[in-house]
Amino acid sequence: MKVALAQINPVVGDLSGNFDKIVTYIQQAIEQKANLVVFPELALSGYPPEDLLFRQGFVERCQQLIDQLAEISDEISIVVGCPCFQNNTLFNTAVCLSGGKIKSIYHKQLLPNYGVFDEIRYFTAGTESVVVEINQRTLGLTICEDIWQSGPVKQAMTKGAELIININASPYHIGKQQQRLQTLTARCTESSVAIIYVNLVGGQDELVFDGHSMVVDAKGNKLLQMVGFREQLAMIDLENCPKELTNAVLDEDEEIYQALVLAVKDYVTKNGFRGVVIGLSGGVDSALTLAIAVDALGADQVEAVMMPSRYTSEMSLNDARVCANNFAVRYDEISIEQSFQSLLASLSPVLADSSGDWAPDTAQENIQARCRGILLMAISNKKGKLVLATGNKSEMSVGYATLYGDMAGGFAPLKDVSKERVYRLCQYRNRDKEMIPASIITRPPSAELAADQKDEDSLPPYPILDRILELYLEQEKSIESIIQSGFEETVVCDVVRKVNRNEYKRRQAAPGVKITRRALGRERRYPITSRYQ
Repeated sequence: MKVALAQINPVVGDLSGNFDKIVTYIQQAIEQKANLVVFPELALSGYPPEDLLFRQGFVERCQQLIDQLAEISDEISIVVGCPCFQNNTLFNTAVCLSGGKIKSIYHKQLLPNYGVFDEIRYFTAGTESVVVEINQRTLGLTICEDIWQSGPVKQAMTKGAELIININASPYHIGKQQQRLQTLTARCTESSVAIIYVNLVGGQDELVFDGHSMVVDAKGNKLLQMVGFREQLAMIDLENCPKELTNAVLDEDEEIYQALVLAVKDYVTKNGFRGVVIGLSGGVDSALTLAIAVDALGADQVEAVMMPSRYTSEMSLNDARVCANNFAVRYDEISIEQSFQSLLASLSPVLADSSGDWAPDTAQENIQARCRGILLMAISNKKGKLVLATGNKSEMSVGYATLYGDMAGGFAPLKDVSKERVYRLCQYRNRDKEMIPASIITRPPSAELAADQKDEDSLPPYPILDRILELYLEQEKSIESIIQSGFEETVVCDVVRKVNRNEYKRRQAAPGVKITRRALGRERRYPITSRYQ
């Protein structure tokens, strides 16, 4: 029996486009003599469809398209994920089509309701396992979360399943692929059954799906590993399984970089923007954002703008020019000095002291950042290009960013990337050729909004800050526990205070791709107004 694994990148809500893509992959599987082709979870609707599921016409159209797919299942059996409305109840469903009709329907039993998942809001949990006969084999159908616990697999085994089909919309975070393999190995070995695991690929708002579909045999050995972050059709002959592992494992930095590139590409293209514009400061964050954008979209779709002020160093100007030239993007320099002076003059009657003096302060620093935001948004409006915000997770966590200034933008690629990780990714991007100038990576980071300003004037050194943030945000450790890990009490308390008081900023920040277990987006929902300390 030959099975085709269709690792596809659907678009949420594009039912006709997703249908056409599924049909294309079905035809490819037929050409390769497959007996069965398997698609990911909710492949027809895209994942997550969220409140589109509350629209009756949306679910009805999905059902109509499933009926059309059934008509072409004479030559090949098909398993595909879609929402299904039965008996006045909505389910997350795996449909098996064969012989020109709907052969079996399985409703997902374990509905995740943690982290980024909110399936209980939409779906009702199924209660019954489903097995289906294809080419004299009995296959058990499961969906994503069903494989993370023993129950659904064991249910299918009691009904005679010889092989488990598991369709997924499993989003990426660092270490996720290792978790999946461990889980599949556990299910296989405890039940002595092979599992075909097919996962979605592509960017969807703050999520990115990495694919990495695979086949694991009854002893827990990985027989097939599909590539990550790319659409692919892979074949496996269950009668003549490979004896050696087909591996496509990436190292961590490469994996993260590909996730960011795919997320930017899909956010821009799926939303119909004509390209992107980036404020290029001569610093490490904007340089990495530029690299990601070029790799995602091509240099012709990326525009960089350097917006110097009275505090911008000559090194920053030179580094920005070299970086833009290395990546062959359009580059413009627009000074903010005139607009900055004009705003100072307008505000002086209100904000200057009694002598008419207005010494440089945080308000002046933020005016500079907001001047830049205005320029970038004007270019965006005129050219139909998306502004990519360049802030990283470390800055966003503690509020070291200007609301309506450097936070301006429609998407933030580095929103879940710590400052230390930014440096590592720059070095990764330079692995074959120095595209990001070395001086950008080695110089002390500075916002350059005041004379001789350095980030460490306001923040702990980034290696310390990032470790505290990891413990507090991602591992949810208490202040006491973090201090016991070896950090100074005053430093820990100051970092935590900054994190908590800047929730209002993060609520207004652009969406950004999730790469860690706990990002600053939909899975961390702290109240803005709170007196808990």
